[in-house]
Amino acid sequence: MNPADLELAHRLADQADAIARSYFSTAAVGARIKSDGSPVTYADREIETVLRTLIRQEHPDDAFLGEEFGAHGHGRRRWIIDAIDGTASFVANEPEWSTLIAVEEDGRVTLGMVSAPALGRRWWARLDSGSWTGPCPSDRAGPVRRLVLTDGGSVQNATVGIWPPPSRLNQQERIVAARLAGGVSQVRPLLDWTAADPTAPEPRKPSAGSGTCHGALLVAAGQLDAFLLLGAGAWDIAPLIPIVQEAGGTFSDLSGQYRTDTGAALFSRPGLHQQLLDIAGAAG
Repeated sequence: MNPADLELAHRLADQADAIARSYFSTAAVGARIKSDGSPVTYADREIETVLRTLIRQEHPDDAFLGEEFGAHGHGRRRWIIDAIDGTASFVANEPEWSTLIAVEEDGRVTLGMVSAPALGRRWWARLDSGSWTGPCPSDRAGPVRRLVLTDGGSVQNATVGIWPPPSRLNQQERIVAARLAGGVSQVRPLLDWTAADPTAPEPRKPSAGSGTCHGALLVAAGQLDAFLLLGAGAWDIAPLIPIVQEAGGTFSDLSGQYRTDTGAALFSRPGLHQQLLDIAGAAG
């Protein structure tokens, strides 16, 4: 792990913040719907292009993976970027969106960063260096704080976030989500996870109104006991892995493996992970 990666990640996040701020409040202009039903804006594309160029200048041998333009290059090190996670919120002029940045080395994510300029917050972690949150550089108010999780206890008392809603899940994903929702104390959002009603209004994400912009951050901050993300790309998952793990939490896909390419990610407070995997596995 290159110690300079964290400094570069902060500079990349600063650049992404500046670009995103220049589009925010007018993001609906130029927005279009992708084949998966999610929106994309000019800001998504510009941020990914600029960050890829900056990374190539500093680390020409590193590979790159972004949500909008895919994979570039090959190597043992790879930068993984989601230019704007939460584009629907961005387009709606709501603050809970962010840029996600990760460094993966030999298949393990060694650095993760989430920068949410509209919230004035940033979260980051390096392998064996702790998990941290603090203000964006342009929002100097507030101290940097280390995130440390306590044991999660039993699933019977757990509050778990699940995303996306049933209407955007396939049948097997709905079975897994419903099984998990039925095996814990509370689930957010509170929905019938067995049903897929395409006419139902879009519910709020588990992160909405919490001062974070991703459900896994709620786990790292101790505000959720676990978060299940389904139908996701590596760019949605990888940057959150070190932030949760360095806080003391656990990550895996639904088979219990350390993988970001299966579309599923489970993040949990310590002591709960295997219990949750057992519940989800019962759906198979």
